[in-house]
Amino acid sequence: MDVKPYIWSVKDFPKPGIDFKDITPLLQEPAAFRWCIQQMVERFRTAEVEKVAAFDARGFLFGVVVAYELGVPFVAIRKRGKLPRETISSYYEAEYGGETVEVHTDAIQRGERVLLIDDVIALGNCMTAGAQLIERLGGVVVGCCSLIEFATMRPPERLQEYEVVSLVQY
Repeated sequence: MDVKPYIWSVKDFPKPGIDFKDITPLLQEPAAFRWCIQQMVERFRTAEVEKVAAFDARGFLFGVVVAYELGVPFVAIRKRGKLPRETISSYYEAEYGGETVEVHTDAIQRGERVLLIDDVIALGNCMTAGAQLIERLGGVVVGCCSLIEFATMRPPERLQEYEVVSLVQY
């Protein structure tokens, strides 16, 4: 299925020079959203995934459903200050400035196989920060999965040691 028609470009959002990819039309089309979830699940069904971790907030839209479909727990990776218990954090440079993400220290156990999901891989720095959090807790990253990848930004170079799966490339 070609889902690109359901991903709309919004020029100069959130600031001039940015070509934002709006996924809300995709979320409003059940067949397109279902196809995306099925693709993510099928690509990692045999990877012995034990947990799915995803990023606040748009990554949650995919991560929670993929975790449900795989029958495994979901781990929230959130922006600094949003999780209520003890956390570890990782700072990264994003497209719009620096960001810190956190995860609960008890979310992942040593040796657990974790699939990492976000809506977009742009520079690859956010995904790298999430992978570092998982590994600091002793987890094993079995893959990095996204709906969209900006291939022109060459993110896989930053994620060479992981399997990277993106459904749509720009």
